[in-house]
Formats: sequence, C-alpha cells, structure tokens
Amino acid sequence: MKLLNVLLIASIAMGSVWAKEKFFVVERESESLATIYNGVKRTNIEGMHNMNHGVVKFEGNDGYVISRDGYVVKFDPVSEKILAEYKTSKSAIGFVIGANYVAVANYDDKSVDILSRDLKPIDKIQTGSKNVGIKIYTDYLIFSQMDNDIISVFKDMDAGKALPNFKLHKEFKDVGELPFDAMIKDEKYIVGFFTSKFFGVLDLKKMEYNKIDIFLDENRQMVLKVPHFGFWSIGGDKVFVPAVGDNKVLVYDNDFKFIKNIKTQGLPVFTSLSPDKKYLAVTYSGKDFPTIQIIDTNSLEIIHTFNFDGKVLHLRWSETSPQLYVSVNDTNKIAVIHTKEWFLNREIFNVKKPSGIFIYEDGK
Repeated sequence: MKLLNVLLIASIAMGSVWAKEKFFVVERESESLATIYNGVKRTNIEGMHNMNHGVVKFEGNDGYVISRDGYVVKFDPVSEKILAEYKTSKSAIGFVIGANYVAVANYDDKSVDILSRDLKPIDKIQTGSKNVGIKIYTDYLIFSQMDNDIISVFKDMDAGKALPNFKLHKEFKDVGELPFDAMIKDEKYIVGFFTSKFFGVLDLKKMEYNKIDIFLDENRQMVLKVPHFGFWSIGGDKVFVPAVGDNKVLVYDNDFKFIKNIKTQGLPVFTSLSPDKKYLAVTYSGKDFPTIQIIDTNSLEIIHTFNFDGKVLHLRWSETSPQLYVSVNDTNKIAVIHTKEWFLNREIFNVKKPSGIFIYEDGK
C-alpha cells in the first residue's frame, strides 16, 4: 500500500510538471495546429492557412502563427481561440514580436510589415527584395535582403514607448551572396549565405561587420532543404552550425574561432541543443530524412542514432522532463525519445503530417 501511495504521488507530481508544457504542432497540409498536453494529443486548431512553412511564437500569453501564404494569426494558447489575423503578402517567411509590435519579413511582395500586437497595420517597408533573418535588438529591427545582399538596420525613433516609428539607421552592402537566414547572439547578428563560403557577424553595438570563414569540402552537395539558422545552437562555450551542402556540423567557440567539423550521416538541417547543453540533436534532408543523431557537446562525438519510419521535419526538447519530441511527417505521429536512457519511449498518433513543434508554458 505504501508503495502504491508513493507511485501515485510521484505520478501526480510528474503530471503537474508536464502540465506546464503545452505543445503546438504544425499540421503541414491541414491549415491547422495540433495540441499535445500531458503527453497526449488533445485538439486541433483549424483555420491557420497554408502551413507548409508554419511557425509559432509566444510572447507572454499571446500566441502568433505565420503562414506560408502571408497570413499572421494571433491566438490565445490557453483557450485555443483565434483572436485576429492579417495578410501581409502572398508569401511571408519570418516574423518577430516586440513589446508593441509584430514585424513580418515577406518574400512576395518584397517588403517588411510592421503591425500592432493586435495585428493592425502600422507601416510597410519596401525593399525590392525577398527579406529573411528578421530579428530584434534593443530598439533596432534587423533583417537581410536576399536579392540585394544587404543587411538593413532600422531604429525605433520612439524607443519602444509607443507604437514603433522605424527609420533606416544603417545598411551593410555586399555582405555575402544570397543571405537566407540569421540569428541573434547577444549583440551579434549572425547571417548565413547560400553560395558564400563564410557567414557574417554584425556587431550591433559597434555597427561593424565581419566575415567568418567556413571550412567545407570543395565538392559541396546540392542543398535539398535549407538549414535554418534559427536552429543553430548556442550553449555553454560553443556554437554549433549546420553546414550548407556538406555532411558536417561546424563547431566554433563564442568568439567564432573554429574548433572542429563533426562528420555527420547526412546533410544537416536543424541542430537543437538540450536544455542542459549536454547534447545536440541533428536532423537531415534527402535520403537521411528519417534519421536523427545525438552529439555529445563535450566530446563532440556522435553517441546515438535513431531511425524512423518517415521523414523527420522537426524536433523539440522538453524543458521540464527528459523527453525529446520528434515529428515524423509521413506516418502522422510524434515520436518521444527518453533522453536519460536514450530509447524510444512512446509515440503520439493522429497528428496529421506534423512538422514544427513549439512549446507554450502555462502561466508564463
């Protein structure tokens, strides 16, 4: 009886921990999000438009979705009700959420839209280029112009005190060929390129730009799926970068000095760092779509390989439990790997063509 009581208390405690995490999974072909709560598929939120490149972000108690066909949707992640939507363009690729605004980088109509947090239009910045890698740093809005090889820095002249008033602060030209994504690390804006054998680092305090060489083989392969730099991994004393067109994960220190290339099974797409920074999960494209590999961030060696019965499009580490959630697109499920013992713990079925996995914390 005592053992049963202990198990019951432990189960309740674990359930209360897990209950803080609510997973929103992009259902790629259904214009919808699936929700997973307490490890179980619960609901579908429909009406999210074209989700082939759907991305979900949370800011406080607000949830936002960007669709491939240029819609931004605001929703309540608790009630799961859609609150507002706005179409910025025919094709949008990324967005960021500020204190008083949402900024959307568009492919087609070659602009950046500035909206209120309730998705009312404020401004449209015309660039004449597909726009990528949109980020926020203090009062600055930074993005890259793919067609023009430019990094644009806009400054909010109202310094976040009201609705934003963005004016061009500085442009950096000829930064590299075909920028495709970027990330922020402290005051550094880091941008990657399709065809240049380097990535760029813009110091936003000094407003200085530098190129960091990438050490790749001469015979680079065709890129089948772009490795989004939003899934570069930075943690502890290392930066992990999926190579473009090469079977490698590049490792740098925090000052972007080269440490090592880790040889991988395939062309890496996403690298995702565990919450304790001890492990790195890597996904692939092409024939290695069904595979993920786990890298030990201390030894910089691959320690585990998992193969699934379909393409792996995304993964996400739980922040509160030893679980790695993996979207297996072809077989309509989320696989859950136990990250202490490294085995396939369970599978969550009836998630239609899953791709991106995003976490909302209750009471956040």
